[in-house]
Amino acid sequence: MQQILTYFFLVVYSVTILGIILVIITDNRNPLKTLPWIIVLVLAPVVGLVFYFFFGQNLSKQRIISRRTRKRITMQLEESEHTGGPEIPPRYRPLASLLLKTLHSAPLYGSRIEVYTDGQSKMEALMAEIGRARHHIHIQYYIFSDDETGCRLRDALVAKAREGVEVRILYDDVGSNSTKKAFFNGMRSEGIEVYAFLHVKFPLFTSKVNYRNHRKIVVIDGRTGFIGGMNIADRYVRGTKWGIWRDTHFRIEGSGAAGLQASFLSDWSATTKEHISGAAYYPPAERFTDNILQIAPSGPFGKWRALLQADSYAIARARQRVWIQTPYYLPSDVLNTALQEAALAGIDVLLMLPARSDSKIVDLASHSYLDDMMKAGVKIAFYTPGFLHSKLLVIDDMLSVIGSANMDFRSFEHNFEVNAFVYDREFAARMAAVFEEDLTHCHILTAAEWFKRPRGRRVAESFMRVFSPLL
Repeated sequence: MQQILTYFFLVVYSVTILGIILVIITDNRNPLKTLPWIIVLVLAPVVGLVFYFFFGQNLSKQRIISRRTRKRITMQLEESEHTGGPEIPPRYRPLASLLLKTLHSAPLYGSRIEVYTDGQSKMEALMAEIGRARHHIHIQYYIFSDDETGCRLRDALVAKAREGVEVRILYDDVGSNSTKKAFFNGMRSEGIEVYAFLHVKFPLFTSKVNYRNHRKIVVIDGRTGFIGGMNIADRYVRGTKWGIWRDTHFRIEGSGAAGLQASFLSDWSATTKEHISGAAYYPPAERFTDNILQIAPSGPFGKWRALLQADSYAIARARQRVWIQTPYYLPSDVLNTALQEAALAGIDVLLMLPARSDSKIVDLASHSYLDDMMKAGVKIAFYTPGFLHSKLLVIDDMLSVIGSANMDFRSFEHNFEVNAFVYDREFAARMAAVFEEDLTHCHILTAAEWFKRPRGRRVAESFMRVFSPLL
């Protein structure tokens, strides 16, 4: 009897594994993602099966945020006319059209953008804006910690809630999993509305844990917003024990804040089923500058991977330079090829990475891509004073891409992200100055030293590269 049960189990288990492999194949995913899952399931079936249920299921065809809801919210951003200011340069109009068609990202005019390259200055600016709030404060972070920095922000929000200001908070349930529930419950008891995005619990745990909200958005009174790479935690302000935490964040005043508002309220609607709109949340925007920007919130739903498409499209059409800062470089073939072709065509391509990452596994996989990059003529700069967490792309003298998305599979394929595409010469010059300042703290990689690294290191990099779409 025991032998029969054993054979029965093996048959059922084998059919399950084969069935999952068939599902993965018929999903018509990127082959670079399909193959690693098949390898894991075949070579380590027990472990592979567990990992697949936690991280491998494809929810892209589900509508976590409905297209109708997103379109209804973003309709409030469409400006009926634009007079007296610049137009999107002809060379960038196809890019703007791509973002409009895939993400309903309307061009927004005349925003004023302040730049913060350290966590302390960003937090002080955020606290000052919160202090000036009169109607509402909307906050969304991947990580909202209950450390000193998080408690300071909590106390400020509680004080505003007691004044009668509406305070709404979204946090990612996985990114903030180390934060005590009492921390959020304490804010709820003060009248603050707090929700976890895609709350993770059994039995829904397996279908949602791989799709996380990586956005960092604050909107105050519909007039001022914050976007960038910084979460709410002490390390963003104080750094780590092995160096500073170098990041970039932005304060946007004007119509760009309305774009951030639309992204937040889309996520709020998806999470709470409450649809918020009206003039109090989208007040008339003053025009401060001549810049044009598009707020581009992307996610794992739907057919298009708009941020990947937009970045690749813009890079492929660069004429002078492509400068990138990213903490993780795990690119798709399309992005990798676009950068190599740009370098081979004589474009100044600079990729700035942290000399030391917060993930050794990701570090190995990321470094496996650098051989071909260097052979193509891409300059590699390793930031040495600490961990570079900044996400920044500057193309030529007009286009800057800022926000939360890393240059990796996870940001482009799985996460909910938000970037801003800014069309403005003055702002591009400011971002180039940020690059140049960071470059003074970098080690520029040479081919001689890179290609002499130990063979064991190369083998480890190549092995981890196979799994880079899953990291």
